[in-house]
Amino acid sequence: MIRKAFTTAVAGAALLAVAGSAQAHTPPTGTPRPAHSPGTVSHAADDGWQQVGDGITAGISGIVVDGVSGDAVDTLAVRDNKEDGENRLVAVRYRPGAAPQARPVTWSGEQPVDLEALDAVPGHAHEYVVLASDGTAYRIRRDGDTATVIDSFALPGTSSKGNYEGFALSAVDGRLLAVWADRGEDDDPGVLTAAEWNPDTHDFGKRESADLHVPFPTENVRHISDVKIAADGTLTVSSASDPGDDGPFESTLYRAGKVSFTGGHDAQLDVPATPERISSFSGHKIEALACVPGSATGVLGTDDENGGGWITSADFCHP
Repeated sequence: MIRKAFTTAVAGAALLAVAGSAQAHTPPTGTPRPAHSPGTVSHAADDGWQQVGDGITAGISGIVVDGVSGDAVDTLAVRDNKEDGENRLVAVRYRPGAAPQARPVTWSGEQPVDLEALDAVPGHAHEYVVLASDGTAYRIRRDGDTATVIDSFALPGTSSKGNYEGFALSAVDGRLLAVWADRGEDDDPGVLTAAEWNPDTHDFGKRESADLHVPFPTENVRHISDVKIAADGTLTVSSASDPGDDGPFESTLYRAGKVSFTGGHDAQLDVPATPERISSFSGHKIEALACVPGSATGVLGTDDENGGGWITSADFCHP
């Protein structure tokens, strides 16, 4: 759970070495590898990206900061695996310049398929909402290396034709705002949807949606591969090019407007026609964004398919 107590310890971007920027990064080889063995301590790449697991079952499709200790950031991440026995959740301790420490977290309850995003539930320690690509949300509680499903529910307005890859929560004036994203593809824009969310009943308020079409990447485009909400409502999204399991991949981060409450309890989206480009990354398919509280620094996770999962830090957050 992201707690206010972390804020003082991590204020300022100096906490983490910044590895992500507008510079190009060396892509993974794309050569098929054996499935990731849970518990493996993986490798640090020369370009700042650190590998958290080999092979197509080791990608990271959503991530949240779970704690900070010195220059180390503890995260919880989801994987979009679909078969029984494949890992769904992984805890990763990230430290710039050192190999990340990854260990599996057991999923206890209804076995999900194709998890794509998660965020912490403000005000509820060690609880999260995890989103599957079909729009099914799972409320989970983590206790050490086990996560238990408390409840599951469908996001309102989702479609069988949709592919939902982003979900974020933020506390505003004592209420919770939820934002989720249909990724879109090529000429079909991504769609951001916002609504108030009641964590006690899992009910949603009136929804507002907005299309988002990114200018880059230009081929095999997923317009929204993840979304996060800053304290002031600023939206940050990742976009990616995905030509297949061997890449080559491209990713870009954007400012995508703001979300807020109107005078009542209705959510309001202000999404520009052309989002503001923050930075681009070559060779990786970014599907996971998380921010260190009180800092401009965030953590990026990738699902590079046959190239495995990777993690790095970059200044993209809006504290």
